[in-house]
Amino acid sequence: MSQVRVLGELAVLDDVGPARRGRAYPAAGATSALLLPAAVLLGGLVLWPVLRTMHASVTTDGRWVGAAHFRTALAAPGTGAVVGRTVLWALLVPAVVTALGYLLAAASRRSQEGGLVRLILLVPVALPLVVTGVTFRLMYDPDPSRGLATLVATRLAGRPVEDAPQLLGPGMVTVALMSAFVWAWVGLAVLVFRSALDAVPPSLADAVRAYGGTRRHVLWDAQWRPLLLRTTAVVFALVAVGTSRTFDLILVMTPGSVRDEASVLALRIWQTSGTTTTGDGAALGVVWLVAVIGGIMVAALFVRQAWPPPRVEAAPEPASVAPPRRVFRLLAAGAAIAWLVPLVVLVATSAHGQVDAAARGWWSAPPNGESYRDLVTGTELWRTLGFTLLLATAVTATVLVVALLAAYPLAWLTGPAAQATGLLLLAASVVPIQVIAGPVNEVLGLVLSSGTAQGLALVHIALGVPFAVLVLRNAFADLPVEQVRDARLGGRRWWHTLRRLARHNLSAVVAVSVLEFVQVWNDLVVGRLFSASGSSPLGPFLAEQTRSFVSNSGALAASSVLASVLPVVLVVLSRRHLVAGLVSGGVR
Repeated sequence: MSQVRVLGELAVLDDVGPARRGRAYPAAGATSALLLPAAVLLGGLVLWPVLRTMHASVTTDGRWVGAAHFRTALAAPGTGAVVGRTVLWALLVPAVVTALGYLLAAASRRSQEGGLVRLILLVPVALPLVVTGVTFRLMYDPDPSRGLATLVATRLAGRPVEDAPQLLGPGMVTVALMSAFVWAWVGLAVLVFRSALDAVPPSLADAVRAYGGTRRHVLWDAQWRPLLLRTTAVVFALVAVGTSRTFDLILVMTPGSVRDEASVLALRIWQTSGTTTTGDGAALGVVWLVAVIGGIMVAALFVRQAWPPPRVEAAPEPASVAPPRRVFRLLAAGAAIAWLVPLVVLVATSAHGQVDAAARGWWSAPPNGESYRDLVTGTELWRTLGFTLLLATAVTATVLVVALLAAYPLAWLTGPAAQATGLLLLAASVVPIQVIAGPVNEVLGLVLSSGTAQGLALVHIALGVPFAVLVLRNAFADLPVEQVRDARLGGRRWWHTLRRLARHNLSAVVAVSVLEFVQVWNDLVVGRLFSASGSSPLGPFLAEQTRSFVSNSGALAASSVLASVLPVVLVVLSRRHLVAGLVSGGVR
């Protein structure tokens, strides 16, 4: 241990023994100040609302009623089907997304067209789920003269036009919704699996073959056991949590006559409670909350690793992975074409006017651009886009600042304290907003007037902070000790150190910023629950236009295209940072 003068201040260089993350730990007083903004937001708009919902589920007007609300809610007509459908979503859809993600990631590796395939698969990830719902409702229109998928299904089934399959009918609506969700999420799974496959050293496969291992042994011992098994669990858990956002798809894709046949807990709780706190709605919310948090905790424990993670300092091995077989390359090309079809349907429909789009399919008439001309000359869409841009920018900047301040002291925790902090942040990041909407409105009523732009932004900030802190905390903890020491010695104050640490973790900072911006831009449920008529963001604006879907399909498609440009550009341009940031700052 030695002492030197750095910029006029005494610095202690602890170079004895193994590297310790505590070298960059801020002072105790600074730590409290750094954690305060995140603590206030999470305590007031996440923790207290969760406790308030739990209290409302077992009381009536302050009087203890035990499990009465649970029995009433679960015994209500249709609740059993709703719960079963929610479980089906949480199990089947993640399994399909995970399997397709791995297959397409493996099929698109080491081939000339692989980059283009992954780019096409990535575009739906950035689209608002409202736009995804609009796109697939156009494809699944019950009239074969307008719905491309309905027309193809009718021809394949050999049925007359009058007896066309109803893909959005009571028997098929859940399958149709799931297909839209899979289309939207597979690209993210492909990116994560591609990153994991690239991280597997080729020498592992060579070693397995040297000992007489077959292709099956290579797959299991050189890929799945060292890395891909954990990656599969992470992807499955992320998609399972993401299925809580089926609210957006169900609200936009399903006609009102079949909405009950497609309902899940996300929709049923909103229909039961809305922005208030009721006993039955609170009981359903607690059931859903326990299931979501319990599932993500099991996944987190399954993929747990030592904290801090061991860092292997080794030179990268030369890539010697053979290109995929021809059949797998054809699979990747076929998937890219299939993923392009919905995008073509949306863009082609948007190029037609209101009358043409409502009367016939986009393939039946030449495009005229009338819908875009009407939107460009109007003011409503531009006003909504401007408000959403301002909201997303302000929320993203605030979340990033609050998360950086909190991640700095939390990153240097070790052992059980670090594990417990990570689990708490993980639990807070997956709390469904429908469950706590009533108590959040009560809090907003105390500090702000309800239904204001400030209140809407505050809710977005509180919901975005836990995940941002988690990613940045893990990314800071992954830094090599040399970079930590450089940041500590190069900054006279803690904020100088933090700025240098953030610069070393640029990918994680970019990932958090882009994901938060896209999340706010693409949001429907938070805007629907907490915005007012004068401050409505993009998601509710588009969802409102679906009330007259057929007659408004041309303008709705054009609005959806314009609403998707910015998030798609951001995600495509930052895709390398997104993967690097999430992998380096992944859940520990």
